[in-house]
Amino acid sequence: MDKYDLIVIGTGPAGEKAAVKAAYFGHKVAIIEKQAVFGGAGVNTGTLPSKTLKETSLYLSGKYDKGLYGVDRDIEGDTSVDTFMFRKNWIIKTESEEVRKNLVRHGVDIYHGTASFVDANTVNVKGPKEVSLKGTYIIIATGSYPFHPPNIPFDNARIHDSDTILNITRYPQSLAVLGAGVIGCEYATIFSTSGTKVFLINRNDHILPFIDKEVVGNLLDSMQKDQIDLLFNKSIAKIESPASEKEMVKVELESGEIIHVDMFLYAAGRNGDTRGLNLDKIGIEVSKREAITVNENYQTSVPNIYAVGDVIGFPALASTGMDQGRVAVAHIFQTKDIEEIAPILPYGIYTVPEISTAGISEEEAKEQKLSFCTGIAYHKDMPRGKIMGAQRGLLKLVFTRDDLIIHGVHIIGHLATELIHHGVGLIEEKKTLLDVIGKVYNYPTLHDLYKYAAYDGLGNLSGHKVK
Repeated sequence: MDKYDLIVIGTGPAGEKAAVKAAYFGHKVAIIEKQAVFGGAGVNTGTLPSKTLKETSLYLSGKYDKGLYGVDRDIEGDTSVDTFMFRKNWIIKTESEEVRKNLVRHGVDIYHGTASFVDANTVNVKGPKEVSLKGTYIIIATGSYPFHPPNIPFDNARIHDSDTILNITRYPQSLAVLGAGVIGCEYATIFSTSGTKVFLINRNDHILPFIDKEVVGNLLDSMQKDQIDLLFNKSIAKIESPASEKEMVKVELESGEIIHVDMFLYAAGRNGDTRGLNLDKIGIEVSKREAITVNENYQTSVPNIYAVGDVIGFPALASTGMDQGRVAVAHIFQTKDIEEIAPILPYGIYTVPEISTAGISEEEAKEQKLSFCTGIAYHKDMPRGKIMGAQRGLLKLVFTRDDLIIHGVHIIGHLATELIHHGVGLIEEKKTLLDVIGKVYNYPTLHDLYKYAAYDGLGNLSGHKVK
């Protein structure tokens, strides 16, 4: 039986970074992957594929370019689903290979197969050949999988989850999306941009509750302008799968309303992928959604076993999963480098338009009873925004009145997920509006949004607004 200092289960972002860090510090490491490809959901079915489809839909539709340069790119009806999927497939292939190369470069032993615990230090791998591995420490980084409620007749052809929608062989003429969380909103706007008629169904009257309401309102306005039908406070009663390609999927709501669509996407949650690990055998319990509970060091109830990434639940981001893996390894082997996740996290939602946020929202400032104020600048008012043809989008600063310190940055529009990182630095360093106004930004750039939002904030404080 081969013995290792560390065994990692799963090659997604969290597992890969944990394995290569431990190997970098000279430890003997094995990693187990049940799929033929590397990279987990982050590379194959989640983070990178959906973001690539977003960029592809913007390019093929010419959404942000129409009329901008006096000449329209008219390519509607001239693209196939193969064209739509080409870049996504290329990204998956190349990034999966990059993960494999990174593991090999660091001397990590790779095992293909399904992992299950024999005891707290022994993992059985059923693959091309069955082997058992002994590990002083073990990290579970198995990710998540789409939740399948029993009343949805998934067929992976017309009725999809957020994984199988990536494998469609034709454009849907119309699409009903159930669930207005991050995944649902992303796919609703991606397919709408590609010319599909979209219905977004949500059981509540609000979406993305962890995002500033003003930003969410801006997204909803954008969806309505793009003719996405928002069916809120609605639940699904029944879905009937069509007998032939010529028939439509029948979606019956509990209200009695019926929607006929070409395809249906269920995007209302994912479960921690702990299936088959035999966690009960070693005394690790999971939640209702199969997530593993960990402490601040990502240690489970079994001291030598850790868990990182989507398998532990919120925030379930590739970016945080990577650092969770690094922090777990730092705790295991006392590497004394990255010992905790950064306190201020940037959240990115790759809708059209995209959203990114850091720090507290206006609603959270109210809940905390802070004496706060806000400042806003709009993409369309910035010279760089005009050059890019940005008709939508804003940057909002949340700051305290007495000291002008910035506590929250919220962006919707062009390059939001890029612009947010400057905001993270401002919050971490407790910078003020005056600090921002005193900075020199390249001109013209969208970073001017920060300066003019700061000016707007000062105007709101004084009651003297200057345009």
